Amino acid sequence: MLHFKAEIKENIPVSKNHYLLTFTPLAKTPVPLPGQFYMIGIGNSCDPLLKRPFSILTKSDDSIRILYRIKGKGTTLMKEMKTGTVINVMGPLGNSYPIPKKKHTPLIIAGGIGIASVFYLAEKLKGKAIVLYGARGKHELLMLDELRGLVKELHISTDDGSYGKKGTIIDLLNEFHVNDKHLIYACGPKGMIRAVSEFALEKGLKGYISLEENMACGIGACMGCAVKTLKGYKRVCKEGPVFNIKDILW
Repeated sequence: MLHFKAEIKENIPVSKNHYLLTFTPLAKTPVPLPGQFYMIGIGNSCDPLLKRPFSILTKSDDSIRILYRIKGKGTTLMKEMKTGTVINVMGPLGNSYPIPKKKHTPLIIAGGIGIASVFYLAEKLKGKAIVLYGARGKHELLMLDELRGLVKELHISTDDGSYGKKGTIIDLLNEFHVNDKHLIYACGPKGMIRAVSEFALEKGLKGYISLEENMACGIGACMGCAVKTLKGYKRVCKEGPVFNIKDILW
């Protein structure tokens, strides 16, 4: 069942420009996997017309949480949605992060709001993951207290040096002792993902990246989110959002 209605349980700010939305499906739905996403309808009018895609932050027995950033009309309206509001949701959609084999140490690399995509993965890995998390400043580091309780190691950088090591997430990655036992999982701004991919290719490392693209339908019909890969154009909403780190042609 892809389409369902859900009731908002909580919609609270976690920083100046970021909110945490918790909703409960009003019908039985498939259990989501780390890396998948939901398309959420905003408001009851035709403006905005299209649903918006959001990564799954966590899934409990009865509720789902998503983390979102205020950056346009849709999310500005979304932050005003109150507890008890019933919303239209579609999902879970897309593919998921492959779970690492025992011989691999999961190395999660997140930039800013990209933590939303990999947080659920870190939770599922039950203390096995090493996380490198970077943002422009302390105000854009999200869910830190919860994240610390989920991972084996947490290394943080900020561009302005306001928290953790000063520098970009790529600076942090270059200083980290990565080897072929690490399996990379990454999500963040496109420039960061490209740099992580180039780093992995240069070092001969394996891993997966989650891409963000504008989506209209979320089910692969409109072709609006296609990206170029070694195997031709692929739809981020259908064949993705998770891709092998070696497959994307930048």
